[in-house]
Amino acid sequence: MLLDGKRLLITGVLDPRSIAFHVARCAQEQGAEVVLTSLGRARRLTERAAGRLPTTPDVLELDVTSEDDIAAVAKDLEGRWGRLDGLLHAVAFAPGSCLGGGFLDAPWEDVSTALQISTYSLASLGRGFAPLLEAADGSSVVGLDFDASLAWPGYDWMGVAKAGLEATSRYLARDLGPRGVRVNLVAAGPLRTIAATSIDGFQHFEPVWDERAPLGWDVRDPEPVARTVCALLSDWMPAVTGEIVHVDGGAHAIGAGVPRAVDDGASAVAGA
Repeated sequence: MLLDGKRLLITGVLDPRSIAFHVARCAQEQGAEVVLTSLGRARRLTERAAGRLPTTPDVLELDVTSEDDIAAVAKDLEGRWGRLDGLLHAVAFAPGSCLGGGFLDAPWEDVSTALQISTYSLASLGRGFAPLLEAADGSSVVGLDFDASLAWPGYDWMGVAKAGLEATSRYLARDLGPRGVRVNLVAAGPLRTIAATSIDGFQHFEPVWDERAPLGWDVRDPEPVARTVCALLSDWMPAVTGEIVHVDGGAHAIGAGVPRAVDDGASAVAGA
């Protein structure tokens, strides 16, 4: 199996619609041992979701803005496993003022919260778990991204945070590479998670993928994203780091809508 014997820490599982939930499920199906993290009142939801996985994993308390929490989880994993083969960063948050069209009005206090949780936390986790990742024979950090090359309706400061996440992943890949740790992002197309559907304007994302994705895109199916994350967590991509892998049906590469089919062999290119 692809992840046989791997030991993985997965953040960001809130409910069975979470991308991270499907990564955890796919990883277990491929032979990995998994531990989840959660925080505060959300932990009960995470534990409930954990019970729906093939094997119920432990859920550890982790506030990604707390160095003490990161150190405590690292200590737990050191005693439990002695190494960490892979880490999924699936944590993002922005106060309401930072989303839904208030880009010019969001105060710095709220913007800084969004950036610390959604962007800086990747570096925090990379730093805090580096000794355990280095102890593995080739390890991988994967983060979840959304295309930050464009301005999206309602995405506002979260879009800025994702752009920062992309830059952070490259610098983290630079600094952890000599320690045998790969760092990559998966830029997923829009999926109907709790976090996504709570964004005012999310409904405007879906038609873009309907029009542009040459492979098509199902906003209700996180399986393609989960499989790609698991591939990056595996040993099958040992020389890939600092990369952003788009899992969006190809929409990122297309500048306008594409026809789903061409009849009678006729060219779809105007004037051809």
